[in-house]
Amino acid sequence: LERRTLNSHQHHLSRAVAFFTMLVTVLILLPPVLGLLWAARQWKSVSAVQIDGHPTLLAVDDARNQEIVQEMIKIAKTISDGANSFLFTEYTYMAGYILVFSMVLLPVTGVPTTISFIVGAITSVLCGWIGMRVAVFANVRTTHQCWKDLTSGYQVAIDGGSVMGLSLVSLGVLALYALVLIFEACFHFESEQRLFESIAGYGLGGSSIALFGRVGGGIYTKAADVGADLSGKNEYGLEEDDYRNPACIADNVGDNVGDIAGMGADLFGSFAESTCAALVLASASAGLQGSWRSLMYPVLLSAAGILAGWVTLLVLRCFCRVKEMPDVEKSLKGLLIISTAIMTPVVIALSWWCLPQVFFVNSRHPAVRWWYCALSVLLGLWSGLIVGYFSEYYTSHTYRPVREIAETQKQSAATGIIYGLALGYLSCIVPVICLGVTILVAHSICGMFGVALGALGMLGTLTMSLTIDAFGPISDNAGGIAEMAGLPEEVRQRTDCLDAAGNTTAAIGKGFAIGSAAMVSLALSGAFCVRARVTHVDILNPWVFTGLLFGAMMPYAFAAWTMKSVGKAADEMYRECMRQFPMIMGPDHVEPDHERCIRISTEASLREMLAPGALVILSPLVAGFCFGKNATAGLLAGAMVSSIQLAISMSNAGGAWDNSKKYISAGGLGEEFMKGSEAHKNAVTGDTVGDPLKDTSGPSLNIVMKLTAIISLVFGTAIADCSNPSGGPFWLS
Repeated sequence: LERRTLNSHQHHLSRAVAFFTMLVTVLILLPPVLGLLWAARQWKSVSAVQIDGHPTLLAVDDARNQEIVQEMIKIAKTISDGANSFLFTEYTYMAGYILVFSMVLLPVTGVPTTISFIVGAITSVLCGWIGMRVAVFANVRTTHQCWKDLTSGYQVAIDGGSVMGLSLVSLGVLALYALVLIFEACFHFESEQRLFESIAGYGLGGSSIALFGRVGGGIYTKAADVGADLSGKNEYGLEEDDYRNPACIADNVGDNVGDIAGMGADLFGSFAESTCAALVLASASAGLQGSWRSLMYPVLLSAAGILAGWVTLLVLRCFCRVKEMPDVEKSLKGLLIISTAIMTPVVIALSWWCLPQVFFVNSRHPAVRWWYCALSVLLGLWSGLIVGYFSEYYTSHTYRPVREIAETQKQSAATGIIYGLALGYLSCIVPVICLGVTILVAHSICGMFGVALGALGMLGTLTMSLTIDAFGPISDNAGGIAEMAGLPEEVRQRTDCLDAAGNTTAAIGKGFAIGSAAMVSLALSGAFCVRARVTHVDILNPWVFTGLLFGAMMPYAFAAWTMKSVGKAADEMYRECMRQFPMIMGPDHVEPDHERCIRISTEASLREMLAPGALVILSPLVAGFCFGKNATAGLLAGAMVSSIQLAISMSNAGGAWDNSKKYISAGGLGEEFMKGSEAHKNAVTGDTVGDPLKDTSGPSLNIVMKLTAIISLVFGTAIADCSNPSGGPFWLS
């Protein structure tokens, strides 16, 4: 009887385990499938827009309207072809890198990690390509609908942005979970921890592609932008998107390859790395091992973010209609606030359902409660929103800091640059406090697992962050097409309204990206310490301190190389534009050679991205294999702390100079200081200085801190084996 009762209990227990395993799988797979279906619906909605010139509404001058329509289609095709050409060439380079690095990974880390790396890289490439295709498809349709009214133009741009936001996160979750299931079925691992350490290659693949996408795309877009400004605006007094400027098409192409494909790959890398770090740390916890829903808690959080984003889009569509120009910015900010509010109870419910009431993490945290983990996620979720809004405060001309810069530009460009640098440094204070509090509390109550959960929380609204990030370049391109095609002034006013709102909320997105990168980097560093068996990082240890110094130097070297690359490429672009302008503006009115400028940006960006990429990829490997695991731990700490400050200050200073110029152009200082005045020329100089800071070097530093950490994690076991017993180099006994 006892044996029968025991067998019955075991049978019921196994059935319960199977049920919960199936339920976890459904809860992970359902949101990304729904996200992809909704993205397809939004794509169909954008595709339904016919570029016909609105013959029933705008029949005043139908012949002229049809000329404009044909010009719009021609310009949009040129932008699309330029973006495709760049991405094809860049992805060819990346294919070579994936092949070579896979050959390095295979003998050192094994087959599973190499497969994870390849899958992560391919998924990142696919996400960037989807985002770029959506953007170049939606831009001309946004222009066309703005010809009708603001509401229609806004809807196309936000639909296009949501395709990228939902599809990127959905593909990321599906690919990651598929890897987990396939590895479980096809490979034998000695423990769950070894399984998830192999999965970490997925984050490495995503972040590697992000490095080249961010750096290459950033150099491309700023070479075209700076070259176009210096030649067209300063020398010939042309508008920003005047079709006669040979670099204007390359500038619009750059918006897509830098701000869409590059940003998409960057945030996909953050998502992949934070999830992998949390999985590694969860599998190292004795209290979570053996429970599938507890181990899959990080993936469930990412999947829940897709669902929260979908609900947010529905709420916004029903209750936040855009009718007037001020409604645009309110609607975009509403995406972030509503999605954050929706995620809050979801996080609490998931934490209660997935985690034991009390569980063991490590010897320092032997009794962690489920709500400690929920608190860690919520701290990341809400501190991300605060960091984003403070970035907006320092970069929007609605507030005092940017207006102060504009006032100083009445006198000279130098004073505006001095004020802008000071603003960038000041803007580090509040984000660093938020990150510090989040890390302190999360680590105190849950250890490094809490820090990884804080990073996941900060990325909990990733679908909406990506939607807003894509909205900006789509609207920017729409304005450029309206200007180049000769659409009426009211159309340009509507596209400018969308672009201005996109620029404002882009600052929030950059704040999210930097904050999440910092949290992800620390979580990955913690996972590296677990895998490499680094018990403590003591800065009085000479190898740790040496690594710390070198790591703190890396972001400065990286920023210097990328800024110099933009300067060299922009100089080449400027000379080409000045060669063409006498023929374009002369009596013969020769057509500008846009293809030549696109080719200059493409070649320069691909050539110049190699050295910064090599610095980031090789530094942790050289530190680990030549100087030991302690030096590597020091390098990670130095790179992270230095990158955070530099990324925030550079991004915000550049954004402030850009919006100061727009404030002056709009008459914020008075009509006597508008375009053509000395104050405006000074502002253009400041904006030109800030371009590589805010769109190339600053955002790329996110990847410096993440990629160094994920490479160290993936090679953690090999680095530990190449260290002596005290953690120093193997050649020092």
